[in-house]
This record gives sequence, structure tokens and C-alpha cells, in this order.
Amino acid sequence: MSTPLLRLYPTGYRRAFGDDIAEAYRAATEGAGRVARFREAGDIVAHALRMRLRLGSAQRAGRLFAAAAPFALAATAAYAAFGLVSVLGDWRLSGNPDFLVPLSFVMIGCDLVTLAGAVLALGGRFAVGARCAFAGALAGALALVLVPLSAGALLPPAAVTYLLAPVAVAALPLACPPDLRPPGRLLGTAARTALVLWTLLGVAALTLTDADSHLTAVLWRLGVPMAAALALAGRAALSRLRTPGRFALAGAPFLAMGYSAGVVDQDTVVPALAVLAAAGVALRLWQLRGRPNAR
Repeated sequence: MSTPLLRLYPTGYRRAFGDDIAEAYRAATEGAGRVARFREAGDIVAHALRMRLRLGSAQRAGRLFAAAAPFALAATAAYAAFGLVSVLGDWRLSGNPDFLVPLSFVMIGCDLVTLAGAVLALGGRFAVGARCAFAGALAGALALVLVPLSAGALLPPAAVTYLLAPVAVAALPLACPPDLRPPGRLLGTAARTALVLWTLLGVAALTLTDADSHLTAVLWRLGVPMAAALALAGRAALSRLRTPGRFALAGAPFLAMGYSAGVVDQDTVVPALAVLAAAGVALRLWQLRGRPNAR
């Protein structure tokens, strides 16, 4: 392995395991093509970055992000579905074929990529799905910034915060250590394909539904896919929330997505945080109740 790659690791870790890492890299890339060598080098860079950020499976932060990863994916899937339903629903209500301007088509594509990636990650293909979901969320945020900028318009600072929240939530699963990745449903290829297709049909069904008020429509369009994504995450994800810290980090993505969707604002964020804190305390008390008393 080249010396620059080894230097990415912390000094102590490099001294202890540098030779083993170099040998493993050499064995994996011997006789391999350029793409394989690039992929192995990327894995080394990602591993070194996790070690520097103390996000390994042996560190507390790594286990914390691993427990929160399925919920970040569920929130990402729900927000992407909400974006799709909002654009398509507004187009249906407007009845104007010119409503879908090029930016709308770009956002539909980005939301589709994000939604499909999050669903695949929850369905057992965690690595490729999480990367796909992050790429879609990042591309969507960049499009919303660059397209107005190309027309000479600048987004206000408040709008930028709305764009950063989905990207940050979609990036959270990438911090999960590879050996602690949630197994998901371990679905086969046919089942994962059917799951994505049923998800898209669900989006289409939500697009055709009407609501009496804007808030009701937002809650309906965000809440239904959120419940479906949480059901897909399953009891295995819930079983990892053993501490208040894990519970809080798992709940934060839903608050962030609610903020970006307009459900959570400055008037409701404090009550939402209070509910999240109370639920974390209740979880801790419930866990302590099951432990035998020790002197």
C-alpha cells in the first residue's frame, strides 16, 4: 500500500495495525484491475476516516450511529416520498402542464433515487442503498441551490437550513461501522424490486388523495410513508435503542425532516423536543425496571 494511504490513520492505530492493513491491501489488489484497486483504496480511506472520527465498532460513537442508522433511513425515505407527492399532487391540482418546469423534473428524479436507495437499504442492501439515498439527497439540495443561482437569484439563509437538514440526515447512515450495519429484512432481489415498486405505487396513491387543509395534507403525506418505513425497519432496529442517547439520535432525523417539511417550526420545536426527551427517559426507566436490584 502507498504510504499516503497509511498516513490517513491515527498514529497509534497505524503503528499497531499498519503492517496488517498494508498486507491486506496488497493481497486484495494483486493482479486486480484499476477499478478494483480504486475501490480498495476507497475502503481504506473510509476506514481511516472512521478511525480518526472514532466511529469504529469498538467506539461508543460508532455504536450510537449504528443504532440510529435505520431511523435516519426511514426519515429520509419519508421525506423523499413527501417531496414526490407534493410536486405531483400540486401538478395534478393545478391542471397546468407547464407547472412541471425543468427543476421539478430534476427534483422528481432526485427524490426517486433517494426513496429507492433508502428502501433498498432498509430491505437488506444497506451499503449501496445508503449511498444511493445520500447521493439523491445531495443532488436535490445542490439543484435547489444552483438552479436559482444560475438565474441570478440567491436563496435566503433560512432556505439553506431547510436544504441542509435532509442532506445531514441522509449522511448519518454512512457513519455506521460496516460490521454493525443493520441487517434489514434480508430480502431477495425479487422482493426488493417488488418493495420499491409498491413504494412508488403508494406514492402515486397519496398523490391522488386530497385533504381539507394544508397541514392535514402535509401530515398525511409525510406520516404515511414514515409509518411504512418504520415498519420496514422492524423490531430489530427498535431493539438497538438501549440508551437515551441512542433514542435521542434516532429521533432527531424525524424532527429535522418535520422541520424541512414545515410541520415542526419555532413554535412547535420545543414541545417536540420535550416529547422526545420524555420518551427517552421513559425508555430508560423501563429498562432499569427489568434489571435485578444490586447492592
